[in-house]
Amino acid sequence: MNAHLPDVSRIALTPAAARLVRDLTARHGPLMFHQSGGCCDGSSPMCYPRGEFRTGASDVLLAELVVGEVDEPVGFWMAAEQFERWRHTHLTVDVVPGRGSGFSLEAPEGVRFLIRSRLLTDHEARVLADDEGQDEDASARESVCRRSGGPGRA
Repeated sequence: MNAHLPDVSRIALTPAAARLVRDLTARHGPLMFHQSGGCCDGSSPMCYPRGEFRTGASDVLLAELVVGEVDEPVGFWMAAEQFERWRHTHLTVDVVPGRGSGFSLEAPEGVRFLIRSRLLTDHEARVLADDEGQDEDASARESVCRRSGGPGRA
């Protein structure tokens, strides 16, 4: 593992999103996120009880997010096709007022999860690529993320 990796992540939570994850975990148990990249609510991260949304070969596990006061990491999955377009970005999960999808756990709370993104810095891109032994131009399917069933890394 690269010594610089703890300083570099592909995805993070804002403090508000972490608080909501703690609240939702207390009510629903272990959680997971999935972002499909589809239209409408598919462009927002959806929060489910872990395992309730079935992932497969067309999904990439971006990270196992460690949230303070939550016993188990929260997996963040993305459709591989969406990751192909976003693989050069750092994603931040935030929470904002408004109505999200009826299927996402936060919907009844009057808030919704939202992704904020920025391009990875050259340093971040190098560290993430080095950690997996890939060059920076490696395809998403062979890069820092693993397909369904493999461990993720933030």
